Amino acid sequence: MDEDQGLSAGQVFDALGAEYERAFADSVTHHASLNRLLEHIAPHSRILDVGCGTGRPTAQTLVDAGHDVLGVDVSPVMVELAVRQVPGASFECADIRELPLGDGSFDAVCVYFSLLQMSRDDQFRLLGKLARLLVPGGHLVVATVPLDVEDVSVVFMGQKVRATSFGADEFTELVARAGFTVLWEHSSLFTPAYEAAVAEPQLFLHCRRA
Repeated sequence: MDEDQGLSAGQVFDALGAEYERAFADSVTHHASLNRLLEHIAPHSRILDVGCGTGRPTAQTLVDAGHDVLGVDVSPVMVELAVRQVPGASFECADIRELPLGDGSFDAVCVYFSLLQMSRDDQFRLLGKLARLLVPGGHLVVATVPLDVEDVSVVFMGQKVRATSFGADEFTELVARAGFTVLWEHSSLFTPAYEAAVAEPQLFLHCRRA
């Protein structure tokens, strides 16, 4: 591998394992976002968690509220942790871009910070796929780091990765172009709980399939 290319998403999160959960799971805004989603979906909803990580807090919160959750992640280590920690959900180790799922299969989709190692074109294509996977009027919750960067080398929790994102306005427009109506947005700063961490901007969007 060319050292400048950094690690793949699967390699990064295999290496981080439970450390990622410890660093990010206590985000007040993440939990508030989940609670907001719970207020707007019907009982026993079918929910897709893209980039599910260890299953906490997203899948765990949704399962505890009585919903049917499928978590998908490219990291075998993360999926193994999720299966053990959240036995009430289903998990699959796969690339969501390639995973065959039926149109209209889900009432809601959660995508918390799972787009950042995809190209801009892939982010747009995936958002379009997620719109198709939702029932009409289905909900999307998506969060990102709203910085205007494309294929830049960064060190994330000690791991060298390539990152791509959009500024806040551009990302919101991208989501709308992919087939969603943005109902609510919230920007915040969050400092993860790991050594040498710095505050990072975060953008949370709650949307509905248009």
